[in-house]
Amino acid sequence: MADKEATVYIVDVGASMSEKNNGREETDLEWAMNYVWDKITTTVATGRKTTYVGVLGLRTDETNNDLQEDENYQHISVLQPLSQILMPDLRKLRDEIRPSSTDDGDAVSALIVAIQMIAMHCRKLKYKRKIVLVTNGRGQMDFEDISGIISKMKEDDIELVVLGVDFDDAEYGFKEEEKDAVKAENEAALRSLVEECGGAYGTMEQAINELGIPRIKNTRPVSSFRGALTLGDPENYDSAMSIDVERYPRTMVAKPPTASSFVVRTDLAPQESSTQTSHTLPNGDVEMSDNQDGLAAVKNARTYQVVDEEAPGGKRDVELEDLAKGYEYGRTAVAISESEHNVTKLGTHSGLDIVGFVPRDKYDRYMNMSRSNVVVAQRTNEKASMALSSFIHALYELDSYAVARLVAKDGNDPKLLLLAPSIEPDYECLLDVELPFAEDVRQYRFPPLDRVITVSGKQLIEHRNLPSDELMKAMSDYVDHMDLSTFGKDDEGNPAEYMPMEDTFSPVLHRINQAIRWRAVHPTEPIPPPYEILTRYSAPPEELLQQAQPYLNAVLKAADVKKVPPKQKGRKRHREAEKPLSGLNVEELLGREKRQKISAENAIPEFKQMLATTEDIGTIKDAAKQIGSIIQSYIRHSVGDSGYKRAVEAIRVVREEMTELEEPGVFNDLIRDLKTKILGEELGGDRKEMWWLVRANRLGLIDKRMSPLSEVEEDEAKAFLTAKLS
Repeated sequence: MADKEATVYIVDVGASMSEKNNGREETDLEWAMNYVWDKITTTVATGRKTTYVGVLGLRTDETNNDLQEDENYQHISVLQPLSQILMPDLRKLRDEIRPSSTDDGDAVSALIVAIQMIAMHCRKLKYKRKIVLVTNGRGQMDFEDISGIISKMKEDDIELVVLGVDFDDAEYGFKEEEKDAVKAENEAALRSLVEECGGAYGTMEQAINELGIPRIKNTRPVSSFRGALTLGDPENYDSAMSIDVERYPRTMVAKPPTASSFVVRTDLAPQESSTQTSHTLPNGDVEMSDNQDGLAAVKNARTYQVVDEEAPGGKRDVELEDLAKGYEYGRTAVAISESEHNVTKLGTHSGLDIVGFVPRDKYDRYMNMSRSNVVVAQRTNEKASMALSSFIHALYELDSYAVARLVAKDGNDPKLLLLAPSIEPDYECLLDVELPFAEDVRQYRFPPLDRVITVSGKQLIEHRNLPSDELMKAMSDYVDHMDLSTFGKDDEGNPAEYMPMEDTFSPVLHRINQAIRWRAVHPTEPIPPPYEILTRYSAPPEELLQQAQPYLNAVLKAADVKKVPPKQKGRKRHREAEKPLSGLNVEELLGREKRQKISAENAIPEFKQMLATTEDIGTIKDAAKQIGSIIQSYIRHSVGDSGYKRAVEAIRVVREEMTELEEPGVFNDLIRDLKTKILGEELGGDRKEMWWLVRANRLGLIDKRMSPLSEVEEDEAKAFLTAKLS
């Protein structure tokens, strides 16, 4: 269970916070709230009910706190009591946090109110207590009798964080010039208070600059296996090894939050709030939660249908219980009932059994199939700790890995694990990753890269497809000068690792989280660009690219790289006829006239030749009509499906040619006529399998998405592929 947390943010909203200082385009309050909003929205995103947040306004126009009867606690208002903060609370805070018209209000008194809020909420229970004070330090502060506050914060174990707008911080290297005397005195007193409490003190500029550094989430490990690590059969042999161990994840994949589907509720009366408590909608399908702010979750419904010509619409609904699982075997679905499926399950028992060993240098890293886990001895079991330590050291000294069979729970499918020893100065464990079975490994054969093997078996080491010595040397030099391992520098300019593991983060994960946090507080403003730390390693350093450019030019010259002209995206109505490689026109040499008739034996080449020698729309339609008749002849005279492939290829060529010539209507008429005759059994009987091939190859109507000149909508094109006559 996660630890309970209680945090109170004290936000200075005095009139002086509405000023713009040090060349910033934002007011001091807007600038400081970037930090506060980031912290609060991060808390909201966790959705934890054990994390409580309170917000206290300092130097407000009104007074609203439990100690307001005392004049020392004026102009201090509780904007958000300590509770789980949700989106409606966040929107309310966004409207309430505005610069006030007064500079009256004591920050030290606000600290006392915050301490009381935490004490009343947490009582003596175990909580992580924290107070964050955000101020510009320009108001009057009473630091007399501060010792009582310090002792109370130490007694209740409250962490104090003070962040000041333009506060001096020698460690960070920031100093405000011509500082006001009152502000300088308040800064010194707040720094002394924080040091006495053992808290954290800093300038707001550092805090905001560090917002771009993603926070690493440490998750509490949950064991995936608890049992015995065995070598041999301990039930029947005393010489067998059996060690009580536990297995925990070492690394976990952090995934960005997924989107959910919601609809805007329309059943609320005008006087009703959009933050109603949970209840069911009138249709009884969807529940509305108070944290969805006028939205209702979409409920998915799934129905199963089978073809039934007697049912309305040609399909009949069936229940899930009446269906059987079908497994694909080639093009056939093989049904296996539940009783037959139980026969395929192995009767496994929980355990981690070592089945063999492998030398470390014989194992290939590409065999890893999963995230890594750690296997440690059972807690509070000294005998198991000693035995596992001996096994780990034995593997380490022999430079070997162990291969084990894991069944996490009774009845689960077995997995093969590789166990590798890991020895740290104060920690020892086995690291494991999942291994593939023989059926998981795919063997792919590729031709060699350093030689060409001819049909006769002769090996060539000099060929146009093989790199020359000059190209190999140029590429080697280029790779050497693009080396990142020696490019990094530390703060003192000494060579260091360029891209440390601890400074690399998932851009997708943290960018999406950044966008969600921003949109929660700023619903209409554009999302800011990603933080620099997320894009820092998305491209090679510019300096390195400039250094390596001469060597890249040498590679381009040695490889004789030429720019390929861009592919024409537009559809050309007029095309140049393709010329033969010899440059001779056979038709002209033989004195033949332009082709007028297409033969069934050589239909596709002759169809293309006929289109290449004409721009007359009448001739194009005549060519399409001829090949349409030939396609129908292929189907009509096909023995079984022997002629279907020729017909499908001819349809594909006609579709491509008509699309390129911007005559989609010609093909659409052809395919409509073909469908009518196939489904009407006019082409030699039942030829529905031919239409299935048309559907499988997506050779339906040309719609507007493929050709702007088409009159067919996308939905109509999809409906056309069904095995029904419209």
